[in-house]
Amino acid sequence: MGKAKQVSWRDAKPASVVFVSGPEEYLADRAIRSIRDQLKALDAGVEVHELLAGDYTAGQLTTLASPSLFMEPRLVVISGVEKCTDALIEDGLSYLLEPSLETTIILRHNSSSVRGKKLIDAIRASDNAVEIACAEIKKESDKAAFIQSEFAAAGRKISPGALRALADAFADDLSELAAACSQLLSDQAESIDEATVDKYYGGRVETNAFKVADAALAGQSAEALALLRHALATGADPVPVVAAFAMKVRLMAKVYGNKYASAANVGAQPWQIDRARKDLAGWSEEGLANAVMAIATADAAVKGMERDPVFALEKLVLLLSNRGQKNTET
Repeated sequence: MGKAKQVSWRDAKPASVVFVSGPEEYLADRAIRSIRDQLKALDAGVEVHELLAGDYTAGQLTTLASPSLFMEPRLVVISGVEKCTDALIEDGLSYLLEPSLETTIILRHNSSSVRGKKLIDAIRASDNAVEIACAEIKKESDKAAFIQSEFAAAGRKISPGALRALADAFADDLSELAAACSQLLSDQAESIDEATVDKYYGGRVETNAFKVADAALAGQSAEALALLRHALATGADPVPVVAAFAMKVRLMAKVYGNKYASAANVGAQPWQIDRARKDLAGWSEEGLANAVMAIATADAAVKGMERDPVFALEKLVLLLSNRGQKNTET
C-alpha cells in the first residue's frame, strides 16, 4: 500500500478510485461532472451508475465494476459515504486491493462523520486512489482566490476592484458566484473591470449593501443615506446591510494599529487590507469601539428587537459617517 494522490478539484481526472471529500458541494459537483465529461469524451458509450451509500447492498460494487463483454469504460458514483452501510465498507476494502482498470469509482463523502472511517483510511493509504478535497469556501480571502482562479483558468484578467465587487455581489452562494464569473468571461472585454461587474450585477442586494457601507465609511453621510433608502426601496433586506458594515468594521479593527497586518494573520486579501487602512483615516480607537457596539445594536434591531429597523440602520449610517463619534452634527 502507498498513499492516495491529492489533487485539486480543478485537476480532477478519471482514476481507479476517486475519493471526493469535504463539505463544499459545488466544488465536489464540478469535480465529479468533469470526470464524467472526460470519460464521455473518451468513449460516448461509457456506462454511468449512481448509488446511495446508505442503500448499498453486498456485491453491488463488484457487479457494476466488472468488465463488460465489449470492455466499455464504466463510471460508478457512490454518494453519501458518510452514511455508508457495512456492506460498502467490506466491499470497498476488497475492491481497493484489485480495482478494475476499465472502471472509475467515485466515492463522495461530505462531512466529518467517522462512519466508514476504516474504508476512508484505506482509501487514503492506497496508491490506487486519488483524493479531491473540497474545503468549504467562506472566508473573503477564499472567495477572492476562487474568483481569481476562475479567470486565470480561462486565461483572462479581472481588476482588483471588479474582483471585490463580484465577491460582494455574491456573498453567500458559491454556485451563483461561479455562474457570474462564467457570464463575465463571456464578455468580450480584454480585462473585466468594476464597471463591467456593475453593468451585469449592480442591482444585487449585497452589492447595494457594500455601496452603502463604502459611502458611510468615506464620511459621505448624505450619499450613504440615499443609497440605503434606495437599497431598501428596491427590496434589500436590512440584515445583509448590517452584515456588510460588520464585515468592514471588523477588518478595520483588526488592521487598526497593526502595521504587520497581512492576509495570513487577518484572513483578508491584500487589497482588502489596503482598503481597510484607507477607511481608517480619521478614526480613533474609541470610535471603532463605538462602531462595533452600534453594529451589534443595529443587528439586534433588524432581527426583531426594535419596531423600526430602518431608523436603527439610519442611526448606524450617521455614526459611521462620523467615524464612530457620537452627538456630532452631520
